[in-house]
Amino acid sequence: MQRFTSYHSLNIFRLQLDEWEFPTHKHNYYEFIFIEKGSGNHLLNDTMFNYKEGDVFLLRPEDSHSFEIEENTSFIFIKFTEQLFIEKLEGGKTAKWMEIIKILLQNPSAVDGTLITDEQDKKHICSLLQILLIEFSKTCAYSREVVLELFGAVMMMVARSHSTSKHGDQCPSNTELDKLNQILGYTRLHALDAEKMRIENIAALFAMSPNYISIYVKKHSGVSIQQHIIQTKLKAADQLLKNGRHNINEIAAKLGFTDASHFNKIYKKYKKVSPTGFMKPL
Repeated sequence: MQRFTSYHSLNIFRLQLDEWEFPTHKHNYYEFIFIEKGSGNHLLNDTMFNYKEGDVFLLRPEDSHSFEIEENTSFIFIKFTEQLFIEKLEGGKTAKWMEIIKILLQNPSAVDGTLITDEQDKKHICSLLQILLIEFSKTCAYSREVVLELFGAVMMMVARSHSTSKHGDQCPSNTELDKLNQILGYTRLHALDAEKMRIENIAALFAMSPNYISIYVKKHSGVSIQQHIIQTKLKAADQLLKNGRHNINEIAAKLGFTDASHFNKIYKKYKKVSPTGFMKPL
């Protein structure tokens, strides 16, 4: 698979296309993509998502992707590397910034699709990106500092929106939210690794007892840690079923179920329909 390479810590630009001109590819950098207008499909790690105006995607270097454009689309791209984090950290608030970045970049994009669902947040991020595009093209005094601050504001808004969408309007306090997001970020990152998903191993990693971590996650999210893991797998299963590129046995193996029978049983229990029933058109 082709890999696109950049040697700049930060690059920001707008691209308007009627047809996607690039092959499915990976990068040596992180890529933030905002859909300014248009619609179509985003193929991300073998999973197909519909995209529309206001949608946001955040890709890691190991992610592969391409687009299928149905309606003329204007993309805003922010491409950045770890070097930018070092530059940004020099401005202070190191721990908070690193935690936000860690949570976002550990999130497997192919599970959730767009990171922003709130319409007001979409408008605010769009406005920030317009200013960011202008400032990035300038070379006057303090332009770089302004760009870094705007980039930080965009990432913090994405982190906030992504967190509140998972917990509704009743958000935990900042300290509790940070801890909860660390735990849930870890489970989303390793949901398909049975050994890492053992409750005692997760508890040890976060310096909690197995009993307490279950109580903690349930208290602050309303859902048990086991349910978070299952729901993450089932969300990924829905996307794989929609794509039609894998059969039931392949999906069961890909998502870490014991076998197709186990996958069918769990899927039907939570979805009230069998995986094959979900695949059938209405």
